Amino acid sequence: MTAVFEDEVVTRALVRYLGVPGLAGELALITLDNGHDHTRPSTFGPAGLASLDAALDDVAAHSPAPAAIAVTGKPFVFAVGADLSGVPAITDGLTAREIAETGHRVFRRLADSPIPTFAFVNGVALGGGLELALHCRYRTMATTATVGFPEVFLGLVPGWGGTQLLPNLIGIDPAVTVIVENALAQNRMTSARSAASLGIADAVFEPADFLERSLEWAAGVVAGDVAVPRPEVDRSRWDEAIDRARGVVAARTRNASPGALRAVQLLDLARAGVGSEALTAGIAAEDDALTDLLMSDELRAGLYAFDLVNKRARRPAGAPDRALARKVTKVGVVGAGLMASQLALLFVRRLEVPVVLTDVEQARVDKGVGYVHAELEKLAARGRLSADGLNRLRGLVTGSLSKDVFADADLVVEAVFEEMSVKQQVFAEVEAVVSPECVLATNTSALSVTEMAGKLEHPERVVGLHFFNPVAVLPLLEVVRARQTDDATLATAFAVGKALKKSCVLVADAPAFVVNRLLTRFLGEITAAVEQGTPVAVADRALDPLGLPMTPFELLTLVGPPVALHVAERMHEAFPDRFSVGEGLRRMVELGKTSVYSAPGVVDPDLAGMDDGDSPLSEAEVRERAERALAEEIGLMLDEGVVQAVQDIDLCMLLGAGWPFWLGGISAHLDRTGVSEAVTGRRFLPRGVASLPV
Repeated sequence: MTAVFEDEVVTRALVRYLGVPGLAGELALITLDNGHDHTRPSTFGPAGLASLDAALDDVAAHSPAPAAIAVTGKPFVFAVGADLSGVPAITDGLTAREIAETGHRVFRRLADSPIPTFAFVNGVALGGGLELALHCRYRTMATTATVGFPEVFLGLVPGWGGTQLLPNLIGIDPAVTVIVENALAQNRMTSARSAASLGIADAVFEPADFLERSLEWAAGVVAGDVAVPRPEVDRSRWDEAIDRARGVVAARTRNASPGALRAVQLLDLARAGVGSEALTAGIAAEDDALTDLLMSDELRAGLYAFDLVNKRARRPAGAPDRALARKVTKVGVVGAGLMASQLALLFVRRLEVPVVLTDVEQARVDKGVGYVHAELEKLAARGRLSADGLNRLRGLVTGSLSKDVFADADLVVEAVFEEMSVKQQVFAEVEAVVSPECVLATNTSALSVTEMAGKLEHPERVVGLHFFNPVAVLPLLEVVRARQTDDATLATAFAVGKALKKSCVLVADAPAFVVNRLLTRFLGEITAAVEQGTPVAVADRALDPLGLPMTPFELLTLVGPPVALHVAERMHEAFPDRFSVGEGLRRMVELGKTSVYSAPGVVDPDLAGMDDGDSPLSEAEVRERAERALAEEIGLMLDEGVVQAVQDIDLCMLLGAGWPFWLGGISAHLDRTGVSEAVTGRRFLPRGVASLPV
């Protein structure tokens, strides 16, 4: 193999020959190990594949020939697939094809071996790691192992046999679930027990003696004492399963992900089976798909996004020294509505410290505390919280009508009505009772944190913590530094965010910060197009080619028209030349409408006439306007210093709005389509960062 990944962390395939009781001959045990602990899982780059190839050569040359071959991994990790960090080194189609073909050739040696082959899946097995296991004739798994195919989530396909072997092992419909549906459901993993029920694993053992039990089981299989049934795959409903796969891809990507579409094609091809000729044809199709996708801008954008989420999010740009953070031993929450209650639940679950809610009415306090208790009980009922843990956490959550209960709090978060005067009054009342070191945080979605803190004696202790709804699901936390916020307060905010398992991004105190600012600008262009005369349906599907998780009007329903109107009005005050407040949105709020639709695809009769303008636009024209607006706003945000770099804007859109990896957040798409240069005169990212190299 001529391809080289300069910085590859090489996974070595280390061979040992073991005597196993009951086995007539030795077992060749190949252990995959990159020399790091479980925090750096084993992957396959060119050198890693070469090491596995050499290990199989060693086994083939061993005399006498072993009675069985088994592959396992280092502690907690089997293997997690291809070394994606080396993809930027792939600059031409020939190298991409060589990577694809080499993986197939090396793994197929296990499938074609005349000696029985086993995969002892002792830990996580993802992508190419799971494909390696599927090439083995038999598989055991530790109860703690998880498996999955994340490729479609990233914009790839399982390209080393997965799309052909899995459906012919467990059936096409379960394979659609594992390869397509789970990947597009935020990369859902499959547990060992579930893998066994599907037929991916033949036996499951506890981790304490996993290797010993697996060796014993393998000896029994080779000796004929242990039977491993392989149910016949039902091929009569292949078309039905492929139709379901197409439906999943259409619903979750709007057919905008090349990897997802290609995966469905490959699964359809797998109906031919895995006989020698059929498998060869399937492998050739995977080689073609992997080559094409590796040389696509969408995949490079996806890997850029993957890097943001897994690296930049863990080391927030601009965050102060962690040593400055104050310890938080008690949290106060002002307000007891839904958002406040969600925050209280998050704080008590993650921080495990006393959390006290306050409100102006006892009924509201009781409702908020009751919500938290009920959610904790649901977690216990699902086995995610022990009985002792439930009692302990319930006891930590209390409520009060008086803010005096905040006297010994280290952090107080307000989540009251989005009105500046109300929030200023709340902070004044809280400051009167808390210690000088207590951090005051606001969950405002659009208001100025600087103005909110301006009348306090100690404005330096105020910071914005903008969570996204639903709080338990969306991982983004925008940490807002006001003009007076000091480093100790900011460090405490980042430390709390990390403890809450949120991905923190530092943002300046600018109107609507990042996500809401871009979504409001984007929605404003859509609603303006409707008021200009564009039919609602045309405007709503105009962005489908981007593959966003929701159409514009689905997003409006999720956010809620009153919230959308509030943010739009705030943005219009700040930037009247770019942000307008549509009459249609005002009308929705006045009428109490939550959606423009009264039924799927049917515009609410009460909102009839909202698209009666005389200058309708086409889908392409609406999309162009929206993309140009996004590019303009991002350029201005960068000029204003709202974030440290454009990467932070992309990270916010990935984690706060759920925008897809193949867009690279959004900047990579705007660069790829030429919109960023047309609008701002420059690319947002250098060529090769989230796109193919020059």
